Amino acid sequence: MTNVSALFEPYTIKSLTIPNRIVMAPMTRSFADKGIPGSEIAEYYRKRAAGEVGLILSEGTVIERPGSRNEPGIPFFHGAALEGWQQVIATVHAEGGKMGPQVWHSGAVVSPRHDMSAEAERESPSGLFMPNQPQGKAMSEEDVADSIAAWGRASAETKRLGFDMIEVHGAHGYLIDEFFWGGTNLRTDRFGGSTLKERSRYAVELVAAMRAAVGPDFPIFLRVSQWKQQDYKARLAPTPREMADWLCPLVDAGVDVLDCSQRRYWEPEFSEIDGEEGLNFAGWAKKLTGAATMTVGSVGLNADFFGAFTGQEALPSSLDRLMARLDRGEFDLVGVGRALISNPDWAAQIKADKQSALRPYTTADLATLI
Repeated sequence: MTNVSALFEPYTIKSLTIPNRIVMAPMTRSFADKGIPGSEIAEYYRKRAAGEVGLILSEGTVIERPGSRNEPGIPFFHGAALEGWQQVIATVHAEGGKMGPQVWHSGAVVSPRHDMSAEAERESPSGLFMPNQPQGKAMSEEDVADSIAAWGRASAETKRLGFDMIEVHGAHGYLIDEFFWGGTNLRTDRFGGSTLKERSRYAVELVAAMRAAVGPDFPIFLRVSQWKQQDYKARLAPTPREMADWLCPLVDAGVDVLDCSQRRYWEPEFSEIDGEEGLNFAGWAKKLTGAATMTVGSVGLNADFFGAFTGQEALPSSLDRLMARLDRGEFDLVGVGRALISNPDWAAQIKADKQSALRPYTTADLATLI
């Protein structure tokens, strides 16, 4: 039997105290009619709060920019959608839960299933979907400034509505990550540059705008990744020094928690330095920046997300490796994704040592809000 007691210890980040270390990872569901979250979405999150998830992160919600979403059904975080989000957080709080929205902009990434060109043209740092592959338009300096202001407005609304924190999506090849990535950021102004540190300026400035909007005590999370959906083998920072150049300025700008996305949390980030059992991405991010970190990537399942949309079943798996890393303080929080799509009560079942009662994750579960 795996000792999971450390998973159920409380954790405090500024004004937020989480009753345990389990965080529902953001997962796109696309059930928001006309971009407005309705009662079934509120019920979906309520079930996870009732199931003892320590902190819920919403699916990605988009800032007020043309072309900020790449699929219909992705919720807005502006305008009429805010009333829907008010109901969501009220419902979660009624269960004693904690929650924050993840805010994002999908950049040049298009959906393979939906043509969203009628909604708006794609925008990105240099009009590139990936290296040497044009998609949409390059953002003007005015576009960049307007988008930074939009991140700030979304943050202010988050606090006004009564959410407990906010996360900004800076990973997986979407807009912010397209600024980080040298292959998609060819700008010659102050938001470009030959180094990762220079290309991080856009993210630094938008985080500073968010911090100004919410004040010093409201927690800000930032999701980051080495890999991109355009290139699973991409690495922004191939060395610890480059990782520090990338992440330390973001923490200095106001990020409290780095949400470090990996395909498989148990894989070492720099095995050439500390071996096959070495620190994972979240572990290195914590070591280099001193900030709190969250690990995410196939927690509680025996297969990574590659098969998530192609019919592959993922079975519940042992938490031994996770607990060994958490027990030694490698990271502070644990993001759980697909396991919580299929099992709203995943946290409660793990706490009660009833892992055998958990359902496997199947692609069919994406067709409804369980």
